[in-house]
Amino acid sequence: MDAEKRQVNEAAVKLWLEKLKATSYDMDDLIDDWNTFVLKFQVSNNKVCLCMPSPCFFFRKIVLHHDFAVNIRDLNKRFQAIAIEKDMFSFELNRDSGESERPVTTSFLDVSEIYGRDQEKNAIIRTLLFENSQQQGLPIISVVGMGGIGKTTLAQLAYNDQEVKAFFEKRIWVCVSDPFDEIRVAKAILAALTGKAPSVAELESLLQKIHLSIERKMFLLILDDVWTEDPMKWESLKHSLKCGTPGSKVLITTRKENVAKIMGSTMLFPLGQLYEEECWSLFSQVALFGRPSGDRKGLEEIGKKIAKKCKGLLLAAKVLGGLLRFKKSKEQWQSVLNSELWELEEVEKGLFPPLLLSYYDLPSTLRQCFAYCALFIKDSVIEKDKLIKLWMAQGFFRGMLHKVMELIGEECFDDLAMRSFFQDFQKDENNNSVMKCKMHDIVHDFARFLTKNECLMLAMEVVKEPSRIDSYNGNFCHLVMVLEKESPFPSYICNVEKLRSLLIKSYNKNSLISGALPKLFDQLKCLRSLDLSWGSIKEIPKGIGKLINLRYLKLSNNHDLLELPETLCDLYNLQTLDLTQCRSLLKLPSGIGKLMNLRHLDNWETFGLRSMPKGMRRLTGIRSLKEVVVSDGSNGNKTFTLGDLANLSYLRGDLKIRGLGNAGDVTEARKAKLHSKKDLFGLTLNFDSSTARMCDEDTILEALQPPGNMERLDIRCFNGPILFPSWLNSSALAQLRHVTLGNCRNWTLLPPLGELPSLESLQILNMNGVKKVGEEFLGLRKEEGQTSTPSSSSPMIAFPNLKSLRFSNMVKWKHWINCEIPSTRVAEMDNAIMPRLQSLDLQRCGMLKALPHYLLGLTSLKELSVDWCPVLVEYCQKEWSNISRIPNIRLDGVYVQRSSH
Repeated sequence: MDAEKRQVNEAAVKLWLEKLKATSYDMDDLIDDWNTFVLKFQVSNNKVCLCMPSPCFFFRKIVLHHDFAVNIRDLNKRFQAIAIEKDMFSFELNRDSGESERPVTTSFLDVSEIYGRDQEKNAIIRTLLFENSQQQGLPIISVVGMGGIGKTTLAQLAYNDQEVKAFFEKRIWVCVSDPFDEIRVAKAILAALTGKAPSVAELESLLQKIHLSIERKMFLLILDDVWTEDPMKWESLKHSLKCGTPGSKVLITTRKENVAKIMGSTMLFPLGQLYEEECWSLFSQVALFGRPSGDRKGLEEIGKKIAKKCKGLLLAAKVLGGLLRFKKSKEQWQSVLNSELWELEEVEKGLFPPLLLSYYDLPSTLRQCFAYCALFIKDSVIEKDKLIKLWMAQGFFRGMLHKVMELIGEECFDDLAMRSFFQDFQKDENNNSVMKCKMHDIVHDFARFLTKNECLMLAMEVVKEPSRIDSYNGNFCHLVMVLEKESPFPSYICNVEKLRSLLIKSYNKNSLISGALPKLFDQLKCLRSLDLSWGSIKEIPKGIGKLINLRYLKLSNNHDLLELPETLCDLYNLQTLDLTQCRSLLKLPSGIGKLMNLRHLDNWETFGLRSMPKGMRRLTGIRSLKEVVVSDGSNGNKTFTLGDLANLSYLRGDLKIRGLGNAGDVTEARKAKLHSKKDLFGLTLNFDSSTARMCDEDTILEALQPPGNMERLDIRCFNGPILFPSWLNSSALAQLRHVTLGNCRNWTLLPPLGELPSLESLQILNMNGVKKVGEEFLGLRKEEGQTSTPSSSSPMIAFPNLKSLRFSNMVKWKHWINCEIPSTRVAEMDNAIMPRLQSLDLQRCGMLKALPHYLLGLTSLKELSVDWCPVLVEYCQKEWSNISRIPNIRLDGVYVQRSSH
């Protein structure tokens, strides 16, 4: 740690650390080569085990190759020289005082509130609303300030102000970032104006469409994070915006005053630092969150001194507050205050020192994880799942054998998020877990600062300049390339033989990537992560088998890729294989069972696959498998069967099983033991078939009982008789929240889904045999001679938690039967059926005559959509006095009533 801190000011220490890191990487490569050699030996002898023993275990049983012995001696000499050199620097060993005790938390702390910006916000809003609308030209307002000062947040406050919303007919928000891509910005503006992605790609066509979309309309355009100082990048777009109604405005945010001048700003808002009291308010909100009042008083004096050193920078206060939130003692706070790192003069006028403090406070694993985030393009959305897999591929969690790698990754992500290294979280609507995030620009700059000699990012303009690569002497380890459609693949990249990450961003499907693959595979043998998605690749060269250290391979969205070479199965260390939307892929390599370290096979929307190799059953450590394909049996026992699913006991997340119409034996379905896979939360059962039906589908469906904690269930193309599975009830699936039933053409009735206590959303699609919906759907089952009257202490409620209900393509459905649940208390009757329903959507139910009365009386119902249902539309018009109670009503695509809230 002492060396890592001193490297910032001492060039000799920095050089020593680079030598140490390079030698450590070489040692890592040698260990991986050895482990691969051993695993290959095991596979060839059919003695595969998931836990890789230490190399020492095999020293007495396997004679070391001469190359291994030579490399080990060389590494020993290099480490000895580094150790001798270390003594010259008299490093101090910094010992941690123990893990910080953390206050109990339930979620991420919201630190988005802005202090002391009311004056600036009100001034900007006044300018937007009341500035003279008769002035010549388009008013351009610029908010200028250093990174992290709060420019974007201030623009958001103005953009979302209610008066601003009411004043402007069109509001558009575009994050510009660097470089200023005129076509991308124009596309973003047009998409915001029209509500759909533009189909044209030429700048002139886009500008004409923008012109037409805003002509004679009052609009507000926010251009956030503008960097370009090239006036030509802006002029053509600016001219297309001059046709709006007088009073239209453009507001930009930028760090550079010169950018504001070049863009022709008519008003400048320089955003200053927070006042000391305001900075302390924000800092204390984060740092003292959840502490007892007694503890707060003891820390406030030191805390105010630390907040003062944030120099009014909003981001610094948030980040440093996040650091101290986990420091309990006064001594720990004093240590932060006394840190010499505050005195560093670094980029962004003193921003990096507080970031360095937070960075050095991280455990070594978290420091590696954060620094690796420099590989993501600035302002891009970061997928948490992908990030964790990339961390795994780099071996950041190696040695933590007591925990599952993915869970360690989750903990690392959460820890970084809680310390404000991530922001703008996008959450899964099903379970509220974070799925995506972003990094603040300055935090990203900081990560780039930390890794400037290890990570390199090449954009389209830079790719054509070999000198940029040469200037790094080929020592960098991680590379991101952004290739436009016509950009040639820079062949000199293949000379960087120590490269460990190569992530190619080919947004416009650069077809020239394929030609570079043979040389790339031949020379970049240290790669751990390789992203070739969107590359228009039709064939993967056999040489890919040479990348023996590869752990992460992303081939997604190569839509013309037909097959994978068998040599891919020589990648014994591979953990993640992403084939998402490789829609033409016809088969997986038959030797896939050799990939014993494979943990994630992302094969969503690989429509061309009609079977899977039998060797899949050997992948017993696999944790995510998006789709399983049941074959028609034409390849005999060479294909993966339903019963083979039993071997994949660690499956988690979502699983789709398709081709169930090909299943020939209910025994295989029972062998799958789906009910025992407790980590599965989403299941799709698709009974499509490539041949004539081979089984009794009702028995297959009965045997495929999901685990009891299932949250999402989708059943499609079921052609069995109207025998609902016994497990589709409240006791077996008490946690089921989302259900979709589609194309079950033999069902004339709907299953009793009203019994499911946790069901929140339900879709019924293409049920061509259903003519009426009644009590059976609500779960009001009556035996002959009995009544369904509930006890007074436990009144019956059908669909107690349903919020969203959708019917589509129910072509024979005529009657939705009125029915009531008997209750001993009149007050309960109004809320006995779907008491929480908020949205009802009916599409292409052409014969449906009316809605049941129990729906029209629901006070919870906020949205009714009826499309392509002529009889029902006529009914709604006749019953308008009852229907109009619903705040938002859409008939045939047009809102006939819409709430202002």
